[in-house]
Amino acid sequence: MTSSTKIRRTIAFPIALLHMIYLDNSATTQLHPEVFEAMQPWLRDLYGNASSAHGAGRRARVAIEQAREEVAAALHAHPAEFIFTSGGTESNNTVIKSCTGESALADRIACSSVEHHAVLEPAEDCSRRGIACATIRVDAHGGIIHDDVAAQNTPRTLVSVMHINNETGRVFDIAALRALVPDALFHTDAVQSFTKVPLNATALGVDFLTVSAHKIHGPQGIDGLFIRKGIDFKAHQHGGGQERNRRAGTESVPLIVGFQHAVRIALREMEHTAAHCRELVGMLREGITENIPHIRWNTPDDPALSAPHILNVSFTDAASLDGDAILQLMDLRGIACSNGSACVSGTMQPSHVLMAMGRTTAESRAAVRFSVCRTTTKSDVLAAVTALTEILQELRHS
Repeated sequence: MTSSTKIRRTIAFPIALLHMIYLDNSATTQLHPEVFEAMQPWLRDLYGNASSAHGAGRRARVAIEQAREEVAAALHAHPAEFIFTSGGTESNNTVIKSCTGESALADRIACSSVEHHAVLEPAEDCSRRGIACATIRVDAHGGIIHDDVAAQNTPRTLVSVMHINNETGRVFDIAALRALVPDALFHTDAVQSFTKVPLNATALGVDFLTVSAHKIHGPQGIDGLFIRKGIDFKAHQHGGGQERNRRAGTESVPLIVGFQHAVRIALREMEHTAAHCRELVGMLREGITENIPHIRWNTPDDPALSAPHILNVSFTDAASLDGDAILQLMDLRGIACSNGSACVSGTMQPSHVLMAMGRTTAESRAAVRFSVCRTTTKSDVLAAVTALTEILQELRHS
């Protein structure tokens, strides 16, 4: 194969995505057309550095601060309580490493066993550096063990429990968990809940809260972090004085403006989108239940306990199934789904979330997560049910 052929194939690959049924919206979402339009001037003509004193720089600074006001307002927070980061991973790392670093706000960390790896990995790094780390367990239904949370109520403990689990869609009552540890610092990763369900950082009582743009039809590479006013927060990334000295580095105006518009659109459409997604998830659940035997639902069917857009299913005969093959065969049929976090996709690792819920290694490896969005259709869902039914029949009889 010549190098030019390799290049042509590399370029052609994304075009195939246009014909794919995309049911992996918890991993990332398609950029909204209005967001793309809003970003274009800042990518092409309005390219000033927001830290510069001249007119182009001042124009960029105004755009950033207007975006900050709008995104912070969506969290019912003050603009001074919100900074922009490059991603949810950076935001989560920032909280953990800043609290246990120079500021020394905490000398102990407690994380739920079903957190995203962007929380678990930096916590493990802290453990290797001698910082005490505790695990907050979940039950077989994915619910947080409240006694484990209550045991962490010390002034120098950082507790981190996500708002909605990215694999199972389980919703955690953050305000109730926060009430169990009034003396501790509290962080919640709200990447899967921001603008999908009502979210009020002040009412939740949290000290830190992570949000993301690319999960809500905004651009990749821009996310944000709520830091409650009054926290003696020290930056762990140094350089310039950007983001009120809390996150050094030149701000990306196009991405920030894109984030702003994604939030605006998502809030405008939140009620309709949630109802649409719940209907589709209900169709998925019904279709799989009627057509596929030996299933186990990992997503609660109670709307109060589940996100509107996520459905996770595993199989009780998973020991005889190839979990990776299920996803590959779905992909070959033009349907994109996953078995959990995109950060560990393709690693053949069992889901740590399902393992924490007591599922077997085989079942945790063979689970399928569907996640829908505003543009998903009923025909997409029906096609996914048909494909999964046929694939499992083939694998079970091979």
